[in-house]
Amino acid sequence: MLRIGNASGFYGDRFDAMSEMLTGGALDVLTGDYLAELTMLILGRDRMKDPRLGYAKTFLRQLEESLGLAHERGVRIVANAGGLNPAGLADAVRELAARVGVPVRVAHVEGDDLSARFPGTLAANAYLGGAGIAACLRAGADVVVTGRVTDAALVTGPAQWHFGWGPEEYDALAGAVVAGHVLECGTQATGGNYSFFTGHDVRRPGFPAAEVHADGSCVITKHDGTGGVVDVGTVTAQLLYETGGARYAGPDVTARLDSVRLTQDGPDRVRVDGVRGEAPPPTLKTGLNRLGGWRNEVVFVLTGLDIDAKARLVRDQIEDAFARAKSRPGEVRWDLARTDRPDADTEETASALLRLVVRDPDAEAVGRVVSGAAIEAALGSYPGFHVTAPPGKGTPYGVFETAYVDATTVEHVAVLPDGRRETVQAAAHTRALEPALDPDLPEPLPVGGPVRRAPLGLVAGARSGDKGGDANVGVWVRTDEAWRWLAHELTVDRFRELLPETADLRVVRHVLPNLRALNFVVHGLLGEGVAAQARFDPQAKAVGEWLRARYVDVPEVLL
Repeated sequence: MLRIGNASGFYGDRFDAMSEMLTGGALDVLTGDYLAELTMLILGRDRMKDPRLGYAKTFLRQLEESLGLAHERGVRIVANAGGLNPAGLADAVRELAARVGVPVRVAHVEGDDLSARFPGTLAANAYLGGAGIAACLRAGADVVVTGRVTDAALVTGPAQWHFGWGPEEYDALAGAVVAGHVLECGTQATGGNYSFFTGHDVRRPGFPAAEVHADGSCVITKHDGTGGVVDVGTVTAQLLYETGGARYAGPDVTARLDSVRLTQDGPDRVRVDGVRGEAPPPTLKTGLNRLGGWRNEVVFVLTGLDIDAKARLVRDQIEDAFARAKSRPGEVRWDLARTDRPDADTEETASALLRLVVRDPDAEAVGRVVSGAAIEAALGSYPGFHVTAPPGKGTPYGVFETAYVDATTVEHVAVLPDGRRETVQAAAHTRALEPALDPDLPEPLPVGGPVRRAPLGLVAGARSGDKGGDANVGVWVRTDEAWRWLAHELTVDRFRELLPETADLRVVRHVLPNLRALNFVVHGLLGEGVAAQARFDPQAKAVGEWLRARYVDVPEVLL
């Protein structure tokens, strides 16, 4: 058995998690996921200021207090904190180790940087698999840092090293991918961001660990005495996060999410088995980050009566100011959030928010012309005029895009502790990705039973997230009877009806009976991705909770 823990789900996660995981229980490997689409843009801007940067600096600060602990306990550390500069981070770790007097062997993985192929990008990085990490560990590395690998590679790499799996042991590799996907977002697997949190103490969830076995099966758990909860629901929620169809493709293997079986295996223990794998696709996903232009934002507070009329007045005034200046930003978006309520007993609850967002390739077009128009209206607009913050000059925004490149053209390299460079070969056998066949639906509940108008969330949990400009919304239920209802009730048309913002977008529904789950992918909901901040919730984090709050006719037998 290989016990793998996680100490970071994103750049900025709980700082003391690394030391907590090292002191809280037994581990063989401790991983940390620091990268996301937005993070790559942030690191790219860091690198523009200083070419020596481009990695997650907090990782070094965490190591400063934890490297000795890991060395004493024999725990290997594997993290993608290298970002855009894994070699630079590896050197910094060596310098840190020498300074604190801990004799560790450091290796790194590179080859993901494809910016030369995509001129004009701030960062262009292929998602590599775990084989480079495995090569580093085989060579005796105590610390392995990578650039852009898949999140699951932080688990598949150590598992390949420990169990000696070959590249075509697809089922075992797929099991490790599922384990890695559950661990990658840290406390989201242990009660964080969980729809049914009210039944648990999730004030400070512990970070997750996976007990991985030689056949790829695992048990998801956490250290004894830590907060949160690990149950079938928390694991299901994380499995659905930022996924699409039944085929979950990666550079190591394509895992079949429709084959996953989850079983409660005791308190805070969930067994994951039955996972099937297929050959990986012949291409590697590549994330492209570029600067999209400049944006500015002003949020007007509208209080009390005549909210719609107040919104019309200030919109007309700002548009008139643009016309007089003969300089209207290329994109102007207004959104009115009716957060007010009648006869409110506080000023805040009597107020609505009118959000103006402008974008343009030219910084000047979103600067003074916008802030000036907003400020100059202060004494001559709607009654009670004020804004949430003074308007500024505007800031640059990023755009994320996805490309796919032939895996055989990407040089995946493990740079070993002694400096030797080992090239990792692309998969010899591949399988083009195609949608899985739709499974049979369960028998519906009998027609004619009593129903009650109630929020969907009384029966179903949900978790949503972003993939570039698309969003996914995973919805699941906890009983077979509820599944018989949900599978027939929540069609694509019903989904669009409940979430009108998706009505004109392409929505695809994927059915995962083993998980009693539906996964909806909403194409284009997020515009050009999180860095562009195109909507109120730019990462779609709460779309699932919005869906759960919508009222539907629920069979009383389920309530």
